[in-house]
Amino acid sequence: MSLITPDFGLLFWMVVIFGIVFFLLAKFGFPVITKAVQQRSDHIADSLKAADEAQARLAGMAEEHARMIEETRLEQSRILKEASESRERIIAQAKEDAAAEAAKLLEHAKVEIAAERESAVRDIRRQVAMISVEVAEKIVRKDLDEGDGQLALLDRLVDEAEKAQIPN
Repeated sequence: MSLITPDFGLLFWMVVIFGIVFFLLAKFGFPVITKAVQQRSDHIADSLKAADEAQARLAGMAEEHARMIEETRLEQSRILKEASESRERIIAQAKEDAAAEAAKLLEHAKVEIAAERESAVRDIRRQVAMISVEVAEKIVRKDLDEGDGQLALLDRLVDEAEKAQIPN
């Protein structure tokens, strides 16, 4: 008996044994193997589906990121514009305030100048009156009494000088 040239009995028993092994594999082995292959296939399909979803989410996140960057740029632009407008408003207000303060100071200076001028005019009138009294005294060669008479004369001369002077 040789394996290269098997006889009929050997072939028969080989076919029977092959049939039994095939039956056992078909009954118990193939379902387990097909179940494992199916599970693996399902796992791969789920993984691909999850990868697609992750890629879609990533694309969505990239779009969201781009949108947020654009919104941030717009917000930055708006804030800078508001800050510029606010700065210009503040500068304009400061100029107005400075102009108003300058006008006040100018008006105050004019009032002070007018008061100083009036005071100077009074002093000049009083000096003119004193000189007039001295000239009159020298002309008349009469000394006026110290006291009320001289003061009354001075007041009268100042009043006359004020009336005679042309208003400025």
